[in-house]
Formats: sequence, structure tokens, C-alpha cells
Amino acid sequence: VQLVESGGGLVQPGGSLILSCVVSGSIYFTYHMNWYRQAPGKQRELVARITSNNSTIYSDSVKGRFTISRVNDKNTVSLQMNSLKPEDTAVYYCNALLVPTSAAYANDYWGQGTQVTVSS
Repeated sequence: VQLVESGGGLVQPGGSLILSCVVSGSIYFTYHMNWYRQAPGKQRELVARITSNNSTIYSDSVKGRFTISRVNDKNTVSLQMNSLKPEDTAVYYCNALLVPTSAAYANDYWGQGTQVTVSS
């Protein structure tokens, strides 16, 4: 199983970006998919989560500005980021708790991360 993120980059304050995460491999069930971020010198934090029944949760710092959703199929997830602020600058990671067809239990999987920089 692999998770691959795309869509990061440099954007001005107030701008928007869309991050995408594609999960490849043979998957039996996905419990939830998440976006985390880690800024320099800070701990990795959960930004948004979407569950198997499409329930969503957001950190207070992004609520109302970011939207997590599934794209096309249940193993692709996007993060629409609007009204970006300099404090949103971080490496953003896709994460999934899922059961691959080759296993009898769920595992945590991570992407390699994509840099988002909000600066004028």
C-alpha cells in the first residue's frame, strides 16, 4: 500500500491550494483518511479527517477554511485549503488507517509529505 500526495507549493496569504492523496494497493477496508501537518520546530498535528461513512472533523485552526473530501473513489482524498495564512505553512502528510487485503488487521500508512508555503 502506498500513499502519494500532490498539490503543495507556494501561495500568497489569502490564496487557495488543493492537496490530493492517492492510495494505491489492494485494500479491504479503509477506516479513515487524514491530513496532518508539521511546521518547523512543531509537533505533527491532525488537520482534517474523513471516515468510512464520510463524516469529517477539523482542527479548530482550519475549521471553515479547509475542506476534506473523497474524490472519485474512496481511496483518493483531497484537501481544499482556502484563505491560507502564513501559519498554515508546513509539510502536509496524508495518512490512512486501513486493512490491506494481505493482512488481517488495520495498519497506519503515511505519504511522503508535500510542502505548503504561505508567504507574500
